[in-house]
Amino acid sequence: MVFDSFDIKSLIRPVIDFPKPGVIFRDITPLFQSPTALRLVMDSFAHRYVEAEFTHIGAMDARGFLIGSILAYQLNKPLILFRKQGKLPADVLAEGYQTEYGEAFLEVHADSLCEGDSVVMFDDLIATGGTLIAAANLIRRMGAKVHEAAAIIDLPELLGSQRLEDMGIATFCLTQFSLSEK
Repeated sequence: MVFDSFDIKSLIRPVIDFPKPGVIFRDITPLFQSPTALRLVMDSFAHRYVEAEFTHIGAMDARGFLIGSILAYQLNKPLILFRKQGKLPADVLAEGYQTEYGEAFLEVHADSLCEGDSVVMFDDLIATGGTLIAAANLIRRMGAKVHEAAAIIDLPELLGSQRLEDMGIATFCLTQFSLSEK
C-alpha cells in the first residue's frame, strides 16, 4: 500500500480538553488498532532508515516505546529507552525539561551509549520538543550523536521541530496537525 493512498490522520483521534482545558490531545491508539495502518506507519519509518547510517534506536517514554521497539526489531538495532524519572533500575543520567504542561525529568541508563554511536530518536509526536531535546542532550552527554528525531505527528505551531532544527537535529514526521484542527 502506498502511504499517500491511506489517510493516517483519520485514525488519530482528537481528544478535546485533555489533559487540560484548551488542549487537543492527539490519540494514536486507533492507529495502533488498525493492522493496516500500523504496518504502513512502521514500514514508512523502516523504509526511511533501512540504509541510513546510525547505530541505535532511541524511544521516548511511553508511546515512543511502541514505535521504537518495532523499528529496533525491523532494523536490527539496539533499543535505548528514555524513561520518566525513577523508572530505571541502574545508574542513570537525568535531564530536566519543560513540557507544555510543566516541568519533567528524563532518564537513561548511563551505559546505554558511547562515543561514536548515532541515534534515531522516536516519539509519537513533536509538540514543544522538550522530551526529544532532553533525550538529545543525554545522548550528547554520553559522547554519541543524534542522527534524526522522528515522530508520527508534528504540531509545528508549538515550535518543537524548529527547536530541534536549531540544535542541528533533523526531524521527520509522517503527518502534522494545526493546534485548532479537529
